[in-house]
Parts: sequence; structure tokens; C-alpha cells
Amino acid sequence: MIKFSYMKKAKKIFTTTVIGTVVAILTLTTGLSWAQNPPTMKMTTEIPPGITTPDDIETRIGTLTFFDGVPIGETTDKVYNFLDFQHAYQAFMSGIQIASVDAIRKGILELGPANTNAVIYEELMDSTSLFLTANTTSVYMFSWLQLEDEPMVIETPPDVLGIIDDHWFKYVADFGRLGPDQGQGGKFLILPPGYEGEVPEGYYVARTNTYGNWILWRGFQVDGSTKTAVDATKNNFRIYPLSQKDNPPTMSFVNASGKLVNTIHRMDDKIFDEINEVVQSEPSEGESPEILGILASIGIKKGQEFNPDARMREIFTKAANAGSVTVKTIMSKPRDEMFYFYPGESNWLNPFPGGSYEWVNEGAKLLDARAGFHYYATGITPAMAKEIIGKGSKYAYTYLDADGNPLDGSKTYKVNVPPNVPAKDFWSFTIYDNQTRSMLQTDERFPGIDDNRPGIVQNSDGSYDIYFGPEAPQGQENNWVQTIPGRGWNTIFRLYGPLEPWFEKTWRPGEIELIE
Repeated sequence: MIKFSYMKKAKKIFTTTVIGTVVAILTLTTGLSWAQNPPTMKMTTEIPPGITTPDDIETRIGTLTFFDGVPIGETTDKVYNFLDFQHAYQAFMSGIQIASVDAIRKGILELGPANTNAVIYEELMDSTSLFLTANTTSVYMFSWLQLEDEPMVIETPPDVLGIIDDHWFKYVADFGRLGPDQGQGGKFLILPPGYEGEVPEGYYVARTNTYGNWILWRGFQVDGSTKTAVDATKNNFRIYPLSQKDNPPTMSFVNASGKLVNTIHRMDDKIFDEINEVVQSEPSEGESPEILGILASIGIKKGQEFNPDARMREIFTKAANAGSVTVKTIMSKPRDEMFYFYPGESNWLNPFPGGSYEWVNEGAKLLDARAGFHYYATGITPAMAKEIIGKGSKYAYTYLDADGNPLDGSKTYKVNVPPNVPAKDFWSFTIYDNQTRSMLQTDERFPGIDDNRPGIVQNSDGSYDIYFGPEAPQGQENNWVQTIPGRGWNTIFRLYGPLEPWFEKTWRPGEIELIE
């Protein structure tokens, strides 16, 4: 009896369900024809324009079809594929700096462990290394600081330009000429994320939001020699836990000059894997919720395995392609006048448009400028954007000649450096590969020139003519930088110890002019 009642009830439910489904299908089918023009009801009012959208709409991803606002057919997949692409593209643009600093970490750790090893370019950095827009004159040195739960001490050498950036590529501290030690060297105490313990006196104290941190410092040649800078680091630079301050561990130093060291992030779909490594290894509090939200929307979320399927990998490939051409365009041909030192008059560009190392202008984040910078260059410190007279360095870069054409390694160019260069220390040009953003790999070990080069020829008026081309013009060998036929290039003009005329814009470098 019980069984019979149950089956009777089930039959009734099934019949009702089938009838209801048929009615719904018929309603939907016939409804498509009247959804655009529903009957006027008693409570119908006129809807102001711009509130509703048509059910059939043409977009850049094709025709999308809805039933009164609800997607039908392939429209749902089209919309979500487009949304996933947009999220991936924004993740590339907003996360490129995260991939960049992690690539630096990997390059450093290939040469030795964190905390106990420092990399020194004892004979300067040359074009063998893959390093974003390094110069050919400073003595580059760096190390990777890996904290745990206790503070770490960094003993720094004198007379350097040094910075500490965290694993999200955000500024932590300066040391050296522009640091609190004022170029004398000193002991810095770096507090790890969330540290609430005792902070002893006698240290320059900085707090970081990540456990991993990049330490970069540049020494200076003395009479054309790197020895003073190298010895100062070997004699003074140390990293150790605060608990070992009375018996610090031995520091090792690796000479990287002439070695192939890659510190450059990926530009293909694997960039998302690089970003994920940082997200998994660092506290989320150090990055903005908005950027972390963009990353989470494509599956990069702390504590969650990042395992995109074939559909998402295809989307990542397309997003990375779109992102890569975007940052290249932003840096080589920016449309925002803030990039230009002399708008409408010159192609010399400012890597910090708006004058902020955080790319903030009138309260708004310059997202394109931030993404472009981290594609092209590296190292974050307020000093790079501040007007500091006679200290630090300032930069102007360009990809274009005086006529606005891309610089071509098959051609010969000349740039005039006017007299009375506003640089307390010296000035220089370094040229770079447009693809790697590293030093252009020519027959010359150091693809650059500065006013300390032996034999450089100065004009009678105090200016300099500098030549770029595949071969040196006759008699200009000492004023020439080699380029590669068939390859593009770009250059950075640097002033070390910039003076007032640079900031006042009463002095400026000439344009790069084609001479053949």
C-alpha cells in the first residue's frame, strides 16, 4: 500500500514536471518574438533611454543574443571567455612588477643562497648579463634577503646608492648616499611582516611587508677602477639574524662580470606562473586588494593550487601577447604628454611621468606608466623621481630619432651633448636591445659611453658629438657606440649628481639625428 501510494505520487510529479517543462519551452520559444515588444500593462511607464539594452547586440566578440537580458545559446560562453581574457590582460598589466622581482630573485639565487651570498660585478656589468637597463659605469652589487620570524641586520658599505625593495616590488628603504646613513655605511635592521617584538637601538630600522627582499647597491669607480667600491663591499657588507649579532656568519661574494645571469621575467603565458609563486610565498597584506582580486579572478589565489585548464592556458597566451605589445607601445611611443620632458619639441622621455615613484598623479594611479616601467626598468626608490640636487642620478630615454622614427642599427646617428652638462659627477649613454631591454650585445663588451672614457673628443665649444651606428665614422672612434644592422635599439642618457639646469629644463640633450 505504501509502495503504491509512493508510485502514484511520483507519477503525478513526473507528469506535472513534463507538462511544466513543455510549457516553459513553448513560452521561451514564442516569447523571443514578443520580448522586444511586450504588451502595455496597467503599471507600464516609459523607461528612460540608456537603461535597457537590446537582446541582439553586435560587439567586438561577435553577435550576442539574450532573452530579455538573459544570455542564451553560445552567448554565455562568449561573454565569459571575454571576461576571462580581460581579467588575464589586467593581471599581466598589474602584475608584471611581481613577475619582474621574482625573476631577479631566481637570478641571484642561481649564484648563491639568500642572506649569506652577495653578487658583485667586479669588472662592471657587461652585455653578457640579462638585466633590465643596467648601465656600463656603476659597480652593480646585489643580494637576496630572506626573513623568517626575527629581524635581520644588514651592514652596508660606504659611498653607494643602495635600495631595498620587497617581493611585491615595493619600496622598503634607501641606504648609502641617499639613505639615513648619508653615505657613511651603517647597520640597518629589517623587521619582518607582523613583527611586534623588541626593536633595539643603534640601527636604522625599516619594516618590510614580505619575507623575500631584493637588496641592490651601486658603487662608483675611482680613477677608472672598481677596486675601491668592490673592497668596500667585501669589507663591510653583511647580512645576519639579529640573534647572531655577536657572532655573525661568514659572507661569501661571487663575481658575476662576464657571466650569463638572467634576471628578466617571462613575457608569455608563463608570466602568470611567476606571479603565482610570489602570491603563494608572501603575506597578502603587502599587496593591494584590487591587484590580488584581479589575480584571484584568473585562479591565482593564496593557498589555492594554480592549475589552469587548456581553455585558460589559451586565454593566458592571448592575454600575454596583448599585454606585451601594450607595454612595448607605452614605453616606446607614449601618448601621454607627462612622459615627455619637452612635449612637442623632443623625443626624450621620463620613466617616472608625473614625478612619482609610485606613479600617482593628483590622487590617481598611472596604471599604464607603472606597467611600462616594470617592463623596461627595475629598482624602486623615491630618489629616482625626486629633485635632489647633486646626488643620485636622473634618466632620459628614447626609442626614436629626431624625426620620430625607430632607431635602426643599420643606420648612423649623431647626438650633441651641449656644453656645461648639469652633472656634478658625470654623464653617460647606454644602448639597449629593444626585445630584452638589456645591454645590446655587439662586438663591444660595454655598449655605452661616458665623459670619463679615455680619448673622448670634446668640441671647441665644450660640447660632445656622440655617434651610434654599425661602424664608427672616420676619426670618431672614441665618440662612437656600436649598433647591429637589422636590429632596433634604444638608449638612456644618465646624469650622475644632477644639477639645477636639468630640473629647470634650461639645459637639455640634443636629439638623435640620422646622418646617413
